[in-house]
Amino acid sequence: MARPAVKLACIIDDDKLYVSLIKMIIAKHELAGELLIFENGQAAFEYFEQSFERGNKKLPEIILLDLNMPVMDGWEFLDAMEPYALKFQENNITINVVSSTINPVEVERAKSHSIVADFLTKPISKEAMQIAFQKK
Repeated sequence: MARPAVKLACIIDDDKLYVSLIKMIIAKHELAGELLIFENGQAAFEYFEQSFERGNKKLPEIILLDLNMPVMDGWEFLDAMEPYALKFQENNITINVVSSTINPVEVERAKSHSIVADFLTKPISKEAMQIAFQKK
């Protein structure tokens, strides 16, 4: 078995079907050794906040973040994580926003966040996933 592109990746998305599809692509193409999965931004925010504050949790190298979720959506997650931008940089964490929107205003809004590396459009292709998982 080949070595995965990254040791740990994170999916923040409430769509169980999409998450299952992404998990299959990641496994088939050996893109990540392990996955963290959160159904909303709040659960992910709490995980990252605790990790940055206490340093007691594993951090992913790649995050795939959906925008439209209950409890705390992707926009709110990005705003909440912005004060930790330096921590993302220090830990080489890449956030890729993944959404079905093709609205150029939303794409630019997402890319305007200092912690966002790229915007990927759903449905996400195998090729887009492989590019997203290449270390920058």
